[in-house]
Amino acid sequence: MTRQTMRIAVLQFAHETVTFLPNDTTREDFIYPGSPAGGEALLATDPKGYMGGFVQVAREYDDVELIGITSPLWPKTGTGSGWITAEAYEHFLGIIVAELKAQPKLDGVYLALHGALAVRGVARPEADIARRVREAVGRGVMLSATFDPHGNEDEAFLEQADMAFCVKYFPHYDMHLQGERAARMLVRAIRGSFTPVHRTMRVPIIAPTVVMWTGASPWSDLIQRALIWEAREPDVFVNVFFGFPWSDVPDAGMGLQVLTNNDPELADRVIRDMAEWMWRRREALLDTVKIHPMKDGVALARQAVSAGKAPVLLADYSDRSGYATWLLQEIIAQKLERTLIATIASPDVVRSVLAAGAKAGDAFDAEIGGLFDDTAGDAVRIHGTIRLISGARTAHGGSSEWVCVNFGIGNVLVLSPNLVQIVEPSELRQVGLEPEAFDVIAIKSRAHFRRGFDDSGFAPTILLVEPPQPFMGTVHLEALPYENLRLTDYYPYGDPSFPPSNWTKPHDH
Repeated sequence: MTRQTMRIAVLQFAHETVTFLPNDTTREDFIYPGSPAGGEALLATDPKGYMGGFVQVAREYDDVELIGITSPLWPKTGTGSGWITAEAYEHFLGIIVAELKAQPKLDGVYLALHGALAVRGVARPEADIARRVREAVGRGVMLSATFDPHGNEDEAFLEQADMAFCVKYFPHYDMHLQGERAARMLVRAIRGSFTPVHRTMRVPIIAPTVVMWTGASPWSDLIQRALIWEAREPDVFVNVFFGFPWSDVPDAGMGLQVLTNNDPELADRVIRDMAEWMWRRREALLDTVKIHPMKDGVALARQAVSAGKAPVLLADYSDRSGYATWLLQEIIAQKLERTLIATIASPDVVRSVLAAGAKAGDAFDAEIGGLFDDTAGDAVRIHGTIRLISGARTAHGGSSEWVCVNFGIGNVLVLSPNLVQIVEPSELRQVGLEPEAFDVIAIKSRAHFRRGFDDSGFAPTILLVEPPQPFMGTVHLEALPYENLRLTDYYPYGDPSFPPSNWTKPHDH
């Protein structure tokens, strides 16, 4: 018997919004060659990520038809921009809702989200997206979504959607896998072999993202516990949201979602076990990495090079704009040699170099970085020569021109238009640099760099460094001007009551 074609709409609206940055994320930031995308163009984006996993599995079913709904891709500013404007949000969500309403009958919708979207005037954007999608397609349509673990999600999203699947690792190794799950379980739910039952719970812990590396205990233990539940109980899925404290939103902090196949008692048991584990280990979860003042970190890098423990990776975890020059200043002050600094955001300098038609070997003399806000420090004047100008792929599928400058003794400074997190040595090779040729590599990254420099064994010495003041990316969250949440509602800044009074009845949808 031939199955009736199953029609599934696919859409995306994702950003990791740093609300404390002064530059809003505007409609124009989402518009560039390739974005917005719809139809097959949308389905072909991010082949190694959520979208790629979802599309690959969905197309293994002969009776599934995918409809790509016109959607904005990640903004060209990456994570280096603040609040999404209400105008931008309404513009793109309006397009999405209109296209959904215009579709013939749908059986399902897949939402490729992040979880840390922050929109002026909208308290819980992902939940609002789910609500408006639900209104557009009706209650009879199944909604499945994927999330980043740095999402800020409480029960509101699953009041509208049926299923959610969250990445477990940081660095995010399993995006494709979670996309696969979202497709497989959506098809099963539409066919009736999976009846989703949820439990959700907030755990009042708030943590800076730099401590969340899942390659070491206790974060690795937390994820392993979720994986054990998924392994021992068929059709159980455990989402652990680490939270994203750089978004000033009311649902920031850690949380859990548990999904079962029509088994509320099992969902209760799993979420209680996970929440109790997290609360018992709350002190250890916040005490996982050694972070050095930049002056000390640069001095330790010099010592490591002298001891033959190079290349050294200096990771500035605190820079959220990409403009910060604190580490560059210290590298110059301590006269480090054979050091690669990749990258510092200097869009005006990049534009002027390109406009002048500069080429390799030309003299370079300009002030770079800084001056974005107090967190960026002062601009630094660099005298040197242009080493190369090269196009680079960004983390979210776009491209930009990078300007590489030789200065000092064997040093290279890479300038980019926006914040860039270098996570793999291959990203440097793509623009014509050989990371093996340097004693020290200085980057802007919290934990994603572990993927290519630590887990691989590339860098024998890893040093996380911070600037001399508690700025935006700080581990000292009390330095941030929160307006939409109270830090005292969260451990370690207050003494929140946990377990909650309704412990025997976690949120059920």
